Amino acid sequence: MSIEVGSKLSGKVTGITHFGAFVLLPGGVTGLVHISEISHSYVKDIHEHLKVNDEVTVKVINVDKDGKIGLSIRQTMENPNPPARGGDRPNRGRHGGGGFQRQTFEDKLSRFMKDSEDRLQALRRSESKRGGRGGRRG
Repeated sequence: MSIEVGSKLSGKVTGITHFGAFVLLPGGVTGLVHISEISHSYVKDIHEHLKVNDEVTVKVINVDKDGKIGLSIRQTMENPNPPARGGDRPNRGRHGGGGFQRQTFEDKLSRFMKDSEDRLQALRRSESKRGGRGGRRG
């Protein structure tokens, strides 16, 4: 039986490591389910999801030139919590509203610097109206 990308197969878990699980497929070939392809939710410990000799349904997601087979259990299941608009997290910061956009570190730093400068200017204005710091009391 030839293993083709996109096909769904049944297999048996033959080994578990910290980075994934090895699955024996029909025809005696073994593929790897990476830890990120086990579940739609975060997987900290694979042993909480799989055990050796478990029967699983997998989807072939890649076959390398050297014969390594990449598998996914996650892609055979329906996602109970589909990501909103392409998987980016909603931006709900002070000025973000509810928009969806991925921000780089530079974007976040720039926004922080602008917010800080705005706050400093507001503080300086309020101090000048009150007479500033260290004014005389009397």
